[in-house]
Amino acid sequence: MQPKIVPRNMTGPRDASRPLTHINTASFAWWMMKRGTGEGASAMMSFANKVIVITGASEGIGAELARQLASEKPKLVLAARRLEALQAVVVQCEAAGAEAIAVRCDVGVEADCKALADSAVARFGRIDILINNAGITGHGRLEDVSDFRWYEALMRVNYMGSVWCTRYALAELKRSKGLVVGIPGYTAKVGMPERTALTASKSAQAGFLEALRSELAGTGVDVTVVFPTVVATDIRRHGYGADGKLGGKIGLKEEGAMPVDDCARRIIEAMRGRKRELLMNARAKIVPWLKLFAPKMVESMARAYLKKD
Repeated sequence: MQPKIVPRNMTGPRDASRPLTHINTASFAWWMMKRGTGEGASAMMSFANKVIVITGASEGIGAELARQLASEKPKLVLAARRLEALQAVVVQCEAAGAEAIAVRCDVGVEADCKALADSAVARFGRIDILINNAGITGHGRLEDVSDFRWYEALMRVNYMGSVWCTRYALAELKRSKGLVVGIPGYTAKVGMPERTALTASKSAQAGFLEALRSELAGTGVDVTVVFPTVVATDIRRHGYGADGKLGGKIGLKEEGAMPVDDCARRIIEAMRGRKRELLMNARAKIVPWLKLFAPKMVESMARAYLKKD
């Protein structure tokens, strides 16, 4: 006779009309945080001779990813709008042992995204990894915005840029059973006040990548989605203000920002393991689950990141 198994926190038969969602949500969230989100292939990837396309590679996370990957001697296709800055990163990567080319590309322009994929294949014959890193930001209260063209610009670059680059690289990625990487950032997990345009565009990017992962099941192509919090780069200094002008106020507290080299190292390790998702620390892992039962607390935490005027 088998013993009767009674689930934890239930003292009698479960009321069938009562949803299962009442069962210890906090414990489930903690279990998920400890479990992590690495469900990719068990074998660790080598980047030697891999053809890796990186958008937004002239500075910040993109440039640092290129420099750190270079020591493993991949073939790098580095893309950005500022060709001169991009060429400087190419020189650094070549000095570390990689083959590298610079391709001028504005990911907010569909034709540029197609030309980027074509350039990679023309030079190296294939694409193994696509890193959708390019992005722009903006800061401002909705009530202070009168010209919404910069909202549209964020959507084109942050969302459609990933769509277009991925679409035009997809045939090659399927042939190589490659990897798509996207870096929406933590605003795709938690809506940030005074960053409504950024939150919307990054949430769209994250949703696209997560849906694509399911769509590509069985093809051998994996999708890694990365959600860094505040990273010590200059991206916020190049962003839009509420008036639609570039170089608006930074708006976020930057004390304790993650060093860009640390961020890049963690992304590379997630790529190496072909992980589904990367959250950078314990707090980042627990907050999405905290939203289920303490949403006002999460909103308060988001507001605490804002600088006081």
